[in-house]
Amino acid sequence: MPKFHYIALDQNGQEVAGELDASTEAEAINLLRQSQLYPTQVAQEGKGDAAVKKRAKTTSAAKGQNKAVRAGANAKVKAKVLMIFTRQLATLIDSGLPLLRGLTVLARQEPNPVMKGTVSTIAENVQTGSTFSETLSQYPKIFNKLYINMVKAGELGGVLEIVLNRLAEYQEKAQKLKNKIVAAMVYPIIVMFIAVAIMVFLMLVIVPRFEKIFEDMLGDKNKLPELTKLVIGFSRWMGDNFLYLAVGVIVTVIGWRLYAATKKGRRVVDQLKLKLPLFGDVQRKTAISRFSRTLGTLVTSGVPILQALNITRETAGNTIISDAISKVHDAVKEGESMVAPLEASKVFPPMVISMVDVGEETGQLPEMLLKIADVYEDEVDNSVSALTSMLEPLMIVVLAVVVGVIVMALFLPLIEVIKGLSGGA
Repeated sequence: MPKFHYIALDQNGQEVAGELDASTEAEAINLLRQSQLYPTQVAQEGKGDAAVKKRAKTTSAAKGQNKAVRAGANAKVKAKVLMIFTRQLATLIDSGLPLLRGLTVLARQEPNPVMKGTVSTIAENVQTGSTFSETLSQYPKIFNKLYINMVKAGELGGVLEIVLNRLAEYQEKAQKLKNKIVAAMVYPIIVMFIAVAIMVFLMLVIVPRFEKIFEDMLGDKNKLPELTKLVIGFSRWMGDNFLYLAVGVIVTVIGWRLYAATKKGRRVVDQLKLKLPLFGDVQRKTAISRFSRTLGTLVTSGVPILQALNITRETAGNTIISDAISKVHDAVKEGESMVAPLEASKVFPPMVISMVDVGEETGQLPEMLLKIADVYEDEVDNSVSALTSMLEPLMIVVLAVVVGVIVMALFLPLIEVIKGLSGGA
């Protein structure tokens, strides 16, 4: 009986290779399927099986490497990992590859072990008859409601490849926007940290040493300039109370975090974010951009408007914006326009309200929302650039003033001593 070499996929979507005896290629394929294997390549020994053997060796060598981690319902992955998976799956399906085959290919090449295990399980469930969206809902920490509902709408409308492309585009733009905000916040935080570190070092290490020098050279502390006395006094106070100061800072940070975790605290913090000088404008524009992009993408993908508003509210990232969306949801539910509740929130600028009004009147609300998102993403980009340009010289000046005052206070007595020595000579 002829011998056949094969490469197949098991129920977990993992690639396996081997050989079996069968009368014909069709019988070999049937035998594999009866064993719950799904052949991708089958060749009779001596008749074009060289390529299969070569592939089988590669498969065997790869076993044990990059193993999948069986992911539970609480599994998490970074947003960038999910973004890359979505873009790759959209590309594969758009190229005509079936969903199951696309998932299998991605599971095999996924470098992240948690995502690899998740995709393998998804492929297995899809293979056994579950819908893609039903399987995604088993991993709420990886695939949020926005993701699941868009996929569901794509499945119902038979346009899954289009929806996945929209999802990938949405994730890429959201990641880009997030990176801009992080870049804007990180710079002043780093400069502030350096300024505080330098001040603490000068006060706790340098100033006490100069104080001893002044005692040896001048003796009488009353001869010291007022600025020097002030800096030395502040240095002593910091040295005596450093432990209390450190504990106070830690307690304040923890207390603020605990307060921000409460419902009332979250509202106060979110309100403060929108009203902060310099940073508040960036936060507001970011929130408007996220709202417009999320709602526009959901409605364009076929998700019902009320359901889309609920999902947008949950992903708003700011309770003030969430409250405004809740009022919009209630108004739409009653058959009213979105304009009145948006205007009453005092969060959305007149331009956004006017564009939403025009979109409702012309029946092009999704397109108008996406245009708003594009405009405000550019606005965020410009605001971040302006903020960075403004903060850079401002932080440098603050740092220079702090260090300059301390250095001046330390060198003023030395100048007096030099003058005295010059006069005595």
